[in-house]
Amino acid sequence: MPPIPIPQPSSIDDDRLRELVAAIRDESVRAARVHAALVRLRAEALRIALDEVARSRSRATREREMPIRSLALEVAVATHSHDLTVQKELSDAHTLTEKFAATVDALAEGRIGVRHAQAILETGIVLDDDATRAGWEQVVLTRAEHDSPGRVKAFGRELAESVHPIGMTARHARAAAARGVSVRDLADGMAELSVILPATVAYGIRDRLRRQAAAIRAAAIGADAGEEQRDSPEEAEAHGTEVAGHDAVAQAAVAQTAVAQAAAGHEVVAHAETTSHEADTSATMSETARSAPETQAVMSAAPSDDTWSDTRTLAQIGADLCADLLLTAAPAIDPTDDTVCPGGLGAIRGHVQVTVPALTLIGRTDGGASIDGLTPIDPDTARHLAARAPGWDRLLCDPVTGSVLEVDRYAPTTCQRRFLAARDRHCRAPGCRAPIARCQIDHNHEAHEGGPTRLDNLCHLCVRHHTLKTETEWTVTQERDGTLRFHSPLGQEHRERVPARVMFVPDADPPPF
Repeated sequence: MPPIPIPQPSSIDDDRLRELVAAIRDESVRAARVHAALVRLRAEALRIALDEVARSRSRATREREMPIRSLALEVAVATHSHDLTVQKELSDAHTLTEKFAATVDALAEGRIGVRHAQAILETGIVLDDDATRAGWEQVVLTRAEHDSPGRVKAFGRELAESVHPIGMTARHARAAAARGVSVRDLADGMAELSVILPATVAYGIRDRLRRQAAAIRAAAIGADAGEEQRDSPEEAEAHGTEVAGHDAVAQAAVAQTAVAQAAAGHEVVAHAETTSHEADTSATMSETARSAPETQAVMSAAPSDDTWSDTRTLAQIGADLCADLLLTAAPAIDPTDDTVCPGGLGAIRGHVQVTVPALTLIGRTDGGASIDGLTPIDPDTARHLAARAPGWDRLLCDPVTGSVLEVDRYAPTTCQRRFLAARDRHCRAPGCRAPIARCQIDHNHEAHEGGPTRLDNLCHLCVRHHTLKTETEWTVTQERDGTLRFHSPLGQEHRERVPARVMFVPDADPPPF
């Protein structure tokens, strides 16, 4: 076998690339040192807050947390971050300096990177015994100096499992207590739903969805067997192929019916905006979407030739099944009664708030629709919800700044609440994006101190920040245009402007090209 030729440097580009690689390496080392300094600064700041907690005489958990929450918001305002993110950074820094000092030293010396340190923290935190953890850390650090963060994380987890003094049963019970549901925004009007569950339950759910999706695919293949030969469900899953069917337009139509199915059972509150040269008018809609039987009728309705082809992949069918089951099905065990939950748990419907520009509603544009004013959604779904909404809120907006000037409603409601929901759109605390549905209305000048219940003294704050303002020395004042001034216990001032509404006026002239 002839020897493999070794590439020889032959150009100026090669020399420049060597310089760039060396510079990237050096800057990465410097970044690691800077991060180590940040870790130590954050840890010291949190220690001061913890000392204040220790001096507190209160036994209430909420009151004892206030010094830490206040510190997190101080840092968040100073660094233009969210205080929950800052609070986690403070906590991680404190844990690193207290339990993984050797890792912080290695980071400060540039022997490992930031992701290596994070991998060590995540996999070693399960070890409670100091001696065991210290021995584990030295072994993993040796690996971290010469390997990638992903490999270090896998090695560290395996090693921690082998030396952990507590049995798997006890650790699993503790981990299962942290189960929960979360949503992460994605691009193009999509979102990721994450559920933390015991592994057996999670894999069981995925297997059931796959089997149900395969059954639906098999039914579609059977219906079209007379037309052409199709892949079996197993082949389709193995190769990621789709059932042959109509063209892209038909496929989009089927996808839209899946959206309608996913929306079944929702009660939706939406805001529609109208753009003009003089002023903006908006509308709010609330609806209970079609029932599950009606949606099933849409999904199963056959075209005029009595054939219906399901062009979805198995993955798409599984996702639609998951949405349908979660939105319309009732739990197998329902401990409630009509005094607690009329109609049982199955009668509860999901709620979302949707903002829709009026030009999008009439088909002139296809942008601007969003959930809670934060997460974009596609215009077809927005129009579907708007068409079935029995009530609308109309918002009169400033044509230049987009600020809400006035709110009225066709269906009666509390005017102040509607105005504030339209104006604030989310929690007004610095950096917070908690939607209105999870917020409370705060009197900036406390009501028990004589503060009036007027629009210029009210704003939305999430429970976390409402509590922080009430329990600490943070104060809020409001200007006539709705701008809030947050005053921190350390003397900082942060101005929080009213969330802007971006609007575009269509130009009838052709583009200059």
